Amino acid sequence: MTTDQSKTSDGSARDEERTTPQQKPAAKPAAGTAAETTKPAAGTAAETTKPAAGTAAETTEPAAGTAAETKPAAEKTTPAAENGKPAADGDDSAEERWSAFASAEEPPPGRGERARRAGGRFLAHEWTLAALASLALAVLMTWPTLRYPLHTIPQDYWDPSLQAWQMAWSGHILLADPGMLWHANTFYPESWSFAFSDTLLGYAPAGMLGTGPEAALLRYNIIFVLAHALATFGAYVLARQLGAGRIGGAVAGVGFAYAPWLLSQAGHLHVVSNGGIPLALAMLARGHGYSLRYGYRPARSHAGWAIAGWLVATWQISLGFGIGLPFVYILAALSLAGLVTWYVRRFWINRAPRPFGRRLLIADLGGGLVFAISGALLSIPFFKVTEAHPYAERSPAEIDLFSPSLRSFFIAPAESQLWGELHTGARSTLTWAPEMTLLGGFALYALALGGLFFSVFALRHRLLLLAGVLVTGILAMGTKFFGGTYTYLLLVEYLPGWSGLRTPGRMMLWTTLFLALLAAGAVTAFAMRVRELAATRIPPWPGPWLRLATLLPLLLVIVEGVNVTPHPTVPEQPAALRTTPGPMLVLPSSSGIDQLVMLWSTSAFQDVVNGGSGFTPRRLDETRRVTLAFPDQESVTYLRAMGVRSVVVLRDRVGGTPWETAINLPVDHLGIRRIDEGDTIVYRLD
Repeated sequence: MTTDQSKTSDGSARDEERTTPQQKPAAKPAAGTAAETTKPAAGTAAETTKPAAGTAAETTEPAAGTAAETKPAAEKTTPAAENGKPAADGDDSAEERWSAFASAEEPPPGRGERARRAGGRFLAHEWTLAALASLALAVLMTWPTLRYPLHTIPQDYWDPSLQAWQMAWSGHILLADPGMLWHANTFYPESWSFAFSDTLLGYAPAGMLGTGPEAALLRYNIIFVLAHALATFGAYVLARQLGAGRIGGAVAGVGFAYAPWLLSQAGHLHVVSNGGIPLALAMLARGHGYSLRYGYRPARSHAGWAIAGWLVATWQISLGFGIGLPFVYILAALSLAGLVTWYVRRFWINRAPRPFGRRLLIADLGGGLVFAISGALLSIPFFKVTEAHPYAERSPAEIDLFSPSLRSFFIAPAESQLWGELHTGARSTLTWAPEMTLLGGFALYALALGGLFFSVFALRHRLLLLAGVLVTGILAMGTKFFGGTYTYLLLVEYLPGWSGLRTPGRMMLWTTLFLALLAAGAVTAFAMRVRELAATRIPPWPGPWLRLATLLPLLLVIVEGVNVTPHPTVPEQPAALRTTPGPMLVLPSSSGIDQLVMLWSTSAFQDVVNGGSGFTPRRLDETRRVTLAFPDQESVTYLRAMGVRSVVVLRDRVGGTPWETAINLPVDHLGIRRIDEGDTIVYRLD
């Protein structure tokens, strides 16, 4: 044996000593088992015999026809193994040896962890943050609406009391007797009395919660705040969908929801509840993959968003046609434009890709059909009212009374904290200031003007928005724009239902929306320019301050929306109105007092002759005239013929009226009973 052989033998022996028990059988196979541990040479019978699973042949594969076929595995030790290092990749034993030092595999997340992660993503999503910010801002900007929500109400307690009753009535009757929805408990014995004014029917689910005047007030105040939040959020997402940045979208949302002119509408919940308009437009634009900034992108279209947009639009018109009817016609015009575009590209420009896929087209047809049918069904009661009371339609003279002039767009309402007192003199020259103070906000005007020259939107889109501002602004002037012969009065003559709109100034809602979008384009371009400057500044330290400057337009718009709206305490419900059976008449009766009576009737919803709305039925006018001498024989006979069983006289409201002395007269000869109940006197006629 040579020296080299000795070294090899010693090295093999030492390596064998370091070999684990599991490795030893592979290192020194027994005689006669070489065929089990090595691959047989070509041409042998072993070629057709596969070694059994688990034998050494599965781990050792020497070249065919060489001496290595029968050489023990120990003689084939790699240099790394000779030096005590881990074996090369592929050595299963080495992998087992070092597996204890490897990091453990992370187990798949459980259901709770997946839910937590999904919740975190939802809370951090832009739309969630925008919704929460809109809600927080609404609480602050409408304060102190939620300070005493069971007892106070924004602006005054006349029209808000009527609208609080509307929500309560729709919720109550849809649970009790849906077939009587349009035949309300007020204006007895008139039919279709729920359609005497905008109904806020879309808030009926809220009306199903709670009973009585306090619940009605709480419901109204919460909805009032939520309506402002929805308007902010809706305009924000519309601006974002059309291509504005986050700051630009915020300016659009705040400018639309808190424009100074809307402060005078705080007592009209059906006007303040306008957030469904921009939200529906945003969903429809998203569903069709459309953006002012990026144009039409078919790959981004989604039928689900289109259907959602149509459903939101349907809900919006269910709140009332005062602002819903213009929305119907504008949406119809946009749909017609989209249909013409589809037809031209599909059949005239053969090589152009289809602007709408089949699924999206079906979604539009289905959603549009739901919208159209719902609108038609909702309009039937109003046409019934017009047939029974033709004088309910607005005459040109009445429209002229409420039509604002051009300078109205620069006069703020008294509820504006910033401009209210400064514009007192200007308001005194207006014939009906609450509907003629149409200031959209000087900051919004300036930003929109800047958006005509500096914007992320294309020039043609800016011109379209400008056209929207001018057209809707002219319509808002009613008869004050060259008599309205070819503008507002033309719509009154030819568009169904338009004759019921007596206040043209509410078209300012659309003017504000177009101004807000122009402003969003300008602010977005400004923010982009600021980021570019901040990124290139040397030294970079002014960068954060430059970015902070992008918030200045938003702050200016917010400041102009701060209000000093009064929140009067609503008179408490007389105890007698909770127990007196109907049909009944409450005296004194007038439009303002009757709206309180409607609110007070929400405890039992008994039939009452009283009622206040956009117009007064002639039968109610006659009842008020006949009962001026109550209690006397003529009025008692008249009320019995109507089916009235009770008359309630409010002691604290008869001062200076004929009932101030009449309530002390004897009534035995009239065949009626008089019952004193604290602050009321109840006369039973049955």
